[in-house]
Amino acid sequence: MKTLNALLGAVAALSLFAVSANAQTYPERSITMVVPFSAGGPTDTVARLVAESMSKDLGQQIIVENVGGAGGTLGAGRVAQADPDGYTVLLHHIGMATSATLYRKLAYDTLNSFEYVGLVTEVPMTIVARKDLEPTDLKGLVDYVKANKDTVTVANAGIGAASHLCGMMFMSAVETPLTTVPYKGTGPAMTDLLGGQVDIMCDQTTNTTKQIQGGTIKAYAVTSPERLKVFPDLPTTAEAGLPNLQVGIWHGIYAPKGTPAEITERLSKSLQVALKDPNVVARFGELGTAPSSDADATPAALKAKLEGEIARWKPVIEAAGQYAD
Repeated sequence: MKTLNALLGAVAALSLFAVSANAQTYPERSITMVVPFSAGGPTDTVARLVAESMSKDLGQQIIVENVGGAGGTLGAGRVAQADPDGYTVLLHHIGMATSATLYRKLAYDTLNSFEYVGLVTEVPMTIVARKDLEPTDLKGLVDYVKANKDTVTVANAGIGAASHLCGMMFMSAVETPLTTVPYKGTGPAMTDLLGGQVDIMCDQTTNTTKQIQGGTIKAYAVTSPERLKVFPDLPTTAEAGLPNLQVGIWHGIYAPKGTPAEITERLSKSLQVALKDPNVVARFGELGTAPSSDADATPAALKAKLEGEIARWKPVIEAAGQYAD
């Protein structure tokens, strides 16, 4: 028995040594960053900017792979089942928190199937409309949707998408249910808004900034506590009369459960380096957002954020009674 115990102890020690050795030499090959939404969308834009900079710091390429569908849960599920070796990671937005309530049956445990790397950024939302919609300010828009609630349409990129969540909060804030039109991605939703097929959308600045600046859509407000440098003349929702409509779409990086702490820490340090990259800072600024601080780009901060946001959104989703399954 003593011999067996000694043998088992030696095997365990060798395993720990191997894990430690692998962590010290990590990464030795390319890393896949799964984005659970379509290419070209706002979350994909954030991921590609960060991945490019992290690749330089890590000395290995981070390849962004889009695995869309089911409000981001397909991509998240894929990462949850991946080998916990640091070569598959997930960049997800606020939908990581809301899916815990939106989907009553998930193939993974939102809080416990992942290790945490850190927060990336929190992107403000904009309330926008087709350029020929009558109201000229947010108060006018609220009056308009209340008077035309049976015909006004609200576009979103699908259940669980940032635009869907913000749209729900908008309807809650104005206390008026509206007809929602879900699309398979942000691109098609924006295309129909530009074409006038739908009336309103609430989406991230990473998707709406160019269109607002080009005058191809009408902007009413930003959902951040303060005005944005990129839109100094655009009021906040609080300034414009909807103080309860404040929401930011935060993004974080995760790894499969069981990924060694040395690896998640290495990824976190690389993320912190990337978020100071002048190109990342500048591009984020152009998109109306800013990189997370060193204190937020950590495993502990991301875990705390996810726990708090699950608790925050649960009553909102349950009150709306809109579930994805």
